[in-house]
Amino acid sequence: MINVGEVTETNKMIEKENLDVRTITLGISLLDCIDSDINKVNENIYNKITTLAKDLVKTGEDIEKEYGIPVVNKRISVTPIALVGGAACKSSADFVSIAKTLDKAAKTVGVNFLGGYSALVSKGMTKADELLIRSIPEALSCTDIVCSSINVGSTKTGINMDAVRLLGDVIKDTATLTKEQDSLGCAKLVVFCNAPDDNPFMAGAFHGVTEADAIINVGVSGPGVVKTALESVRGESFEVLCETIKKTAFKVTRVGQLVAKEASNRLDVPFGIIDLSLAPTPAIGDSVADILHEIGVEYAGAPGTTAALALLNDQVKKGGIMASSYVGGLSGAFIPVSEDQGMIDAVEAGALTLEKLEAMTCVCSVGLDMIAIPGDTKNTTISGIIADEMAIGMINQKTTAVRIIPVIGKKVGDTVEFGGLLGYAPVMPVNGFDCSAFVNRGGRIPAPVHSFKN
Repeated sequence: MINVGEVTETNKMIEKENLDVRTITLGISLLDCIDSDINKVNENIYNKITTLAKDLVKTGEDIEKEYGIPVVNKRISVTPIALVGGAACKSSADFVSIAKTLDKAAKTVGVNFLGGYSALVSKGMTKADELLIRSIPEALSCTDIVCSSINVGSTKTGINMDAVRLLGDVIKDTATLTKEQDSLGCAKLVVFCNAPDDNPFMAGAFHGVTEADAIINVGVSGPGVVKTALESVRGESFEVLCETIKKTAFKVTRVGQLVAKEASNRLDVPFGIIDLSLAPTPAIGDSVADILHEIGVEYAGAPGTTAALALLNDQVKKGGIMASSYVGGLSGAFIPVSEDQGMIDAVEAGALTLEKLEAMTCVCSVGLDMIAIPGDTKNTTISGIIADEMAIGMINQKTTAVRIIPVIGKKVGDTVEFGGLLGYAPVMPVNGFDCSAFVNRGGRIPAPVHSFKN
């Protein structure tokens, strides 16, 4: 059983090493909000969210005060809205009205973000799916805290290249509509392969249709804790290195388990999963790139980086699953550029390129995350980048994602300031050779041979 003594042991981690519970995310099913009348759908959605989540923020704050554990974000994830709005939405404008309702409800209960303006289209798109995807630029430009995700591929179904092609246009349109904020709308949009149903992290969270009516998922993060632990075994063997990471991940996960159980009991909502992800922030000392440096590479991107990241990701998972029976979500190491000062330094030093980042995504938790690229990048090039990343996820039977930001009016060498947890990013060069003939073929890439396991 978890006891307060275990939490006391982590005081140093919290005070000096940036350990935090990154988010308590309340997943809410909106399937019972479906109606053929769009006004009724919006009314049902608003009422259900504001009823179920009314105590979420206060509960997080109470746990934070009681145990001294920072709970940075309180968030909501909902059933993919393409499913909820399918019966009522006859146009993209109808879906945008739901986005506004979600934004209003989330602000009413005081959460930081709401995820689930989503569609699951790994094999094909319904009319509702396509309408929602086409509505994303307007939806993200007229709301503040709504996040969107689209799952376009899986190991079981292959990759929906029609959706991938469409999303190249959607991402560029979103960038254009939010260009006054350095195309910030794109930071709220993630494209997935093999998206999990229980991810508490934004912008990719949604409440899967396999989940209960409501669920509590907690995301814990502690890159600074891991780095500090590794400083004490500098120069030791890989065996000592791995054991140190595992033990540290165990302790961090126990903190998340405590917070999750407390939140579950106080809100009277079932506990779902702990997502143990080394999710960095712009704060100095809270960087995955710094962990890689401590393992032994001069900069993230140097030879050996992918192997070091693979080792880190695996040991984090091994430590986590010993600490909780319900480790899920993404769980591992995130490598966003703008949110990680060490990654930014590596890009500016010339050590880290888009291609090297793509290689690293083969062994990390997610994929190409929070990467700023020139605003004049072609739509089909964006689609090609997405397709490459989806293929990595499909073939390797893992979750991969793309959150890429073509910053309108910016070119390679410029810097983009997003603010807060999103940080800032140097605009990275993109391969300029054309892939439009590939992207424009249409249809889908079939599932790989190893998907046939029945």
